[in-house]
Amino acid sequence: MSRVTEPADVTATRLAYDTVAQDYADLLRDHLAGSEFDRAMLGVFAEQVARGGGGPVGDLGCGPGRIAGYLAGLGLEVVGVDLSPGMIEVARREHPAVRFEVGTMAALPFADGALAGALAWYSVIHTPEERQGELYAEFARVVRPGGILLLAFQVGEDVVHLTHAYGHDLDLHTRRQHPDRVRERLVEAGFTVTAELIRQAVPPEKSPQGYVLARRDV
Repeated sequence: MSRVTEPADVTATRLAYDTVAQDYADLLRDHLAGSEFDRAMLGVFAEQVARGGGGPVGDLGCGPGRIAGYLAGLGLEVVGVDLSPGMIEVARREHPAVRFEVGTMAALPFADGALAGALAWYSVIHTPEERQGELYAEFARVVRPGGILLLAFQVGEDVVHLTHAYGHDLDLHTRRQHPDRVRERLVEAGFTVTAELIRQAVPPEKSPQGYVLARRDV
């Protein structure tokens, strides 16, 4: 999809993350150290990918690469993809041993079945609900049968419009997700959900946080 014809929300999301890239990276750099649930789910993801024979995994919507870098430290071969060139620039600088590419989740730069696993860590949240099924279908295209998918998202029903964040003025919408609808869309796309976790918000979070682990149908 060309930038001329891409949805307006995609353009707005790219601009927002280009604007905040370095400040976002600085703020969240040590976040995993204090989030045992995040580390636990990422550890299960890495273990299941390895148990399935290993292979490359995609960090879809990778931002500044902190999750990709963490997974690489767990022994995974990671490729990070993000629509923001600014975020990719930061990711390449801070995690030089990991491969990063500019791209969108709607048209991923991978062949069919090329990945042993993929994760979308708070990255589907900027896509309008009516198009999220298309993203899951694209994830199903690039994850091989038996491969693993991990999602993380804020739990809820509302849309939050951010006009200032990470020290910058911006225009960014985030959509909280209902786990039941996430599960339904994954099943429709060709995944079987194997685990779900919802934890309560920890300040400064304003909503519960959800994690869904799924396996690509064979």
